[in-house]
Amino acid sequence: MEILLKRAYDEPDSADGFRVLVDRLWPRGVKKADLRLDAWAKEIAPSTELRKWFHHDPAHWLEFCNRYRAELAAPEIETAIAQLVHAARKRSAMTLVYAAKDAEHNEALVLQPVFKRAAAKEAKTTAK
Repeated sequence: MEILLKRAYDEPDSADGFRVLVDRLWPRGVKKADLRLDAWAKEIAPSTELRKWFHHDPAHWLEFCNRYRAELAAPEIETAIAQLVHAARKRSAMTLVYAAKDAEHNEALVLQPVFKRAAAKEAKTTAK
């Protein structure tokens, strides 16, 4: 399964596969029907404290990545990610949808390798 990234303000496409909003807050000015989501994974988004601290400041990027990865290591987060990957298992792609303007400094970039590992694990499990 391919793990793609896309801004919430970009037009959904059939190639997106299983679409998951990975923000804790709903994107401003976007109607729910327009996002065409399969899931909204608030629980895997950065904590409110981390999000406010980061405030999309590129100077905080590396520290944000470290802190966010630590949050993602929680068992309940790992379970939520595995459940999302399992739900998308019949699709060729999963798109992590995010609202940030900065395509180089956002939570979806941190999540992408985490989802890739979970998808690889799911593929091994279903291949048995």
